[in-house]
Amino acid sequence: MNKIAIHSDRDLLKLGLLLALVGLLSVSWFFGSVAAVPQGANISVLATDNGTLRSADSHTAQGGSFTTLLLNVTSQTSKWKAYVGNVTGVITLDNINNQTIYNWQITSVQGEVYVSRSSSVDFISMACANDVNITYEQGLLNINASSDDSINNTFYRKIHKSFVIGGTGLVSNSSCYAIATFVNDTSQAPSEAATFQEVLMSDGGGLVYSTILENKRSGFDNSSYDFQAIVPDDPTAVATTYYFYAELG
Repeated sequence: MNKIAIHSDRDLLKLGLLLALVGLLSVSWFFGSVAAVPQGANISVLATDNGTLRSADSHTAQGGSFTTLLLNVTSQTSKWKAYVGNVTGVITLDNINNQTIYNWQITSVQGEVYVSRSSSVDFISMACANDVNITYEQGLLNINASSDDSINNTFYRKIHKSFVIGGTGLVSNSSCYAIATFVNDTSQAPSEAATFQEVLMSDGGGLVYSTILENKRSGFDNSSYDFQAIVPDDPTAVATTYYFYAELG
């Protein structure tokens, strides 16, 4: 009877250890499988410029004459600014202290760049920006909704490819307001296959401009870029600060 009791105790101990191990592995799997959210990006500014002033045409007419003119003017907007560039970095597996157990060098860029006025975007709450979000942002930036270059008159089509935001999940194709910036100084036809797409998102607190990364594609000036993005600026105040985040994968 004592031997039987001893074996029973040992079996119970083994069973307890096995259950504890299974529980430990389950907890480890749970914490290890949490979706990674986009990270803040370090910025190296290579150049900033503005459009050049265009020379004025002239006309001479005799006194007493009457001349009807059609003036064609290209005017630089004060409501938008552009960012273009490339992305470098690593894909890493870190702990809470940013200590790395392994990483992978990036050889082909894919993912997204996110640009926002917020220094703490809530990527868990990201969703397509709606008209209320846009109206609120335009009010903060003193942009008149009736202006040709307002946010609502820029992002008014819902045509874009699907993509995934870490922490949020899948953004279905053509579900959000989006644009495709120019290639070779020429506008692109609206299409889910267009390059340099920019999708208008919101985290509930402000707009987030999400540009889908390309891999060294010809951009607006035929140079090779990974991303192109335009973001609005307050035309009545000092320049608006934006924060940059990136998700690679």
